[in-house]
Amino acid sequence: NPIRVTVAVGAVATVLWMGGSVTAAGLAQPEEMRRKEQWTRAHLLAPQAKTPFSFVYGDQPSEKLLADWPRKHERKKLDAARTEHSLAWTDPKTALEVRCVAVEYSDFPAVEWTVYFKNTGHQNTPILELVEGLDVRFERAEGGEFVLHGLKGDWCARESYEPYQITLGAGVVTHRSPAASGKSCDGPDGWPYYNLQMPGGGVILAVGWPGHWRSLFERDAGNTLRIRAGQERTHLVLKPGEEIRTPLVALLFWRGTDAVPAQNLWRRWYVAHNMPRVKVRTQQPIAQIQTDAGEKDIAYVKSFLDVGIKPDVCWRDAGAGATTWYPSSGGPYKGQDAWLNTGTWEIDATQYPKGFKPFTDWVHARGMKFILWFEPERVGDPNSWLGQHHPEWLLPGTSHGSLLNLGNPAALGWLINHVDGIIKSQGIDWYREDMNGGGPLPAWRKNDAADRQGITENLYVQGHLAFWDELRRRNPRLCIDSCASGGRRNDLESMRRAVPLLRSDFQFPNMPGVVESNQGQTYGLSFWLPFQGTGCYFYDTYSVRSFYLPSFGMGGLTAENTLAQRRAYAECAKIAPCMLGDYYPLTPYSLQPDQWIAWQFNRPEQANGVVQAFRRDKSEEPTKTLRLSGVDPTAQYELTDFDVEGTTRVSGKDLMEKGLVVELKSKPGAAVIAYRRLR
Repeated sequence: NPIRVTVAVGAVATVLWMGGSVTAAGLAQPEEMRRKEQWTRAHLLAPQAKTPFSFVYGDQPSEKLLADWPRKHERKKLDAARTEHSLAWTDPKTALEVRCVAVEYSDFPAVEWTVYFKNTGHQNTPILELVEGLDVRFERAEGGEFVLHGLKGDWCARESYEPYQITLGAGVVTHRSPAASGKSCDGPDGWPYYNLQMPGGGVILAVGWPGHWRSLFERDAGNTLRIRAGQERTHLVLKPGEEIRTPLVALLFWRGTDAVPAQNLWRRWYVAHNMPRVKVRTQQPIAQIQTDAGEKDIAYVKSFLDVGIKPDVCWRDAGAGATTWYPSSGGPYKGQDAWLNTGTWEIDATQYPKGFKPFTDWVHARGMKFILWFEPERVGDPNSWLGQHHPEWLLPGTSHGSLLNLGNPAALGWLINHVDGIIKSQGIDWYREDMNGGGPLPAWRKNDAADRQGITENLYVQGHLAFWDELRRRNPRLCIDSCASGGRRNDLESMRRAVPLLRSDFQFPNMPGVVESNQGQTYGLSFWLPFQGTGCYFYDTYSVRSFYLPSFGMGGLTAENTLAQRRAYAECAKIAPCMLGDYYPLTPYSLQPDQWIAWQFNRPEQANGVVQAFRRDKSEEPTKTLRLSGVDPTAQYELTDFDVEGTTRVSGKDLMEKGLVVELKSKPGAAVIAYRRLR
C-alpha cells in the first residue's frame, strides 16, 4: 500500500537514542577547537605534560620514570590539516626508548596518538607491564553526570550493534572488552568506540587495535572519571632491537547538550581523515553480486546486465563444501566444511584451468570490478602447502587449525609476496580477508612465555597491519574488505585500511528476527561507520529495504524475483550516497515487533537526504510523525515518496518543527522518502 506523506498539524516529540533536541551538524565550533588545543598542550606538548598513557617498568610507574628521563620533541607538518608530534624518552640505564607519536588536527577538534617501546640496548629489558595506551582523567562540571554512549559489538546475534547508555555515577566501574577471540569487535562488549557525555559537552574516544583490547571507566566519589584502555595483557621483557606498540587512541572533543550532532562531527572526521582512499577519493557506494568467477559465470553476470542490473563488484567468496577456489578436498574437514581446509593459497586448476584472468578481463571491460575471498591467517589443513613446507611459521591453538604467525618476519614476507602475486596476475580489485572460528587469541597466548605475556599478539598485530599497508602500497587501486566472521574486526586501525562490506553474518533468512535485526544494525552502526554493507536474501519490499546500505547486494536471479531485484538495486543506488552524510535517529532503538523504527541521512552541502521508516508486523500505529534535522528552515523542499507518483513540497521549518507524517497501512511496511532543497 502507498504511504501518505503530509505535514503534521502538531509536532510529536521523539525520544532519541542520546536524548535532547537535534540541531544541524556543521563544522567544528571554536570552543571545541580550543578545548582540543588546551587538552593537547596539557597532556602532550607542555614540557611537564601529564602524558595520556601509562606503564610500569621495572616495578616503577611511568609517571615517576618519565619525569627523570631525557625528553625530545620533534614536530612535522604532514599536510594542511595534520601536524605530527613525536615525543621520545630514553632510559639512561637500560636504553628503553618510549616514543609517543601524536597527530593533531587543525580542521577538527581531534587528536590521536600511539606509543612505541623499543629496546635500543644490548640486553633484555626489565619487565614492562600494565601498558595503557590511554590513561586520562576527566572532571565534570555540576549539573549533570557522566554518561557513556556506545554499541554492542557483533557476534552474529539479533542484538548486534544495539546502542547502550551507562550513567557513570559516583563509584561506578565499567569494564569492556571483546570476546576472548582476538577479534577487536567481537561480542556484546566488543565495540571499541565511545562517546562520553558530561555537562556542557563531551569527548569521543576510539581504540584502534585489531587484537584483544580492554577499556576501564572508573568513577571516584567526587567529579573525576579515570579512563584506561590498551592491549589487555602486557607483562614482558623486550629483547635487543625489539619494539612493541600500544593501540591507536583518538579523541574528538565536542560541546553542547546533545550527543547526536557530536556523532555527526565524528562521521565527518571519519570520512575526511580515516576512510581509505583510492586515488584521493574515499570509498563510494557499491552494488555487488556473488559469483563463482569461472567461465560459466560470465553468463551469470550477463543475466543481470541483460535485465538492467549492473553491479559494481563481482564477488567470489570461499565457496561451499569442496567447491572452493583453492584446493580443499584433502584436509581433515569433509563435506560442507571442506572450505575450512585452508593453507594452500593457489587457484584450483581443476575448476579454473585458466585462473580468474579470463573472467576479470571480461568484468573489467564492462566497467566492473572483482573481489576475491581469502583467509590467510587460519591454516586449517596440516597437509596444506604451508603445513608441509613451513610448519615453523604456524602457531597451534586455534579452533580450526593453526595460525600463520604474522609476527614472524619470514612468514609475513612470504604472505605479502604471495598474495600480491595473486592480485597482480589475476586482476583482483578487492582483497577480502576473513577470520573464522574462535580467533587467534588462544594461539597467541599459548605461545607466550611467563616473562613474554602479550608479545606474540603485539608483534602479530603489527605484522597484520603492515601486510595490509604493503598490499595497498604495491597496488594503489586495491580495496580491502575487513570481514572477520562478519563485522568482528572493525576497529579504527582496521577501518583506516579497509571497509566492512559485510557488517555481520546475522543476515540469512533462517535466522529468527533477522530483518528487524538488520534495521537495528543500521540504526546503531550508523552512529559510527558511514560506510557499511550487507547482503539481502529476501525479495519482498519491507525486507529488502531493511538491508539498504552503501554496500548492497542480492543475487540468485530468477524470473520470479527479477523485478524485485531491479527495483531494489535502483532504489538503493538513489539513497546510498546520502548514507555517507549526517545521520539522525528519528525514533527510539527497538527490536520489538510492535514498534516503528526510522532514521534520516542528510547532506546539507548537497541539499538532499532520505528518510527510511519501518512499521513492524505487530504495530497498531498506522502513522508516525518524524521531526527531521539538519534541513534549512528558510528553504522549500521537494519530497519524493518511492511508492507514490509525483512529489510533495514542504518547508524546512515545518519538517523540523511540525514533522513529517508517514502513513503505512500495511504491516509490516517500509517507506523511503527522498528530499532535496529547491533552489
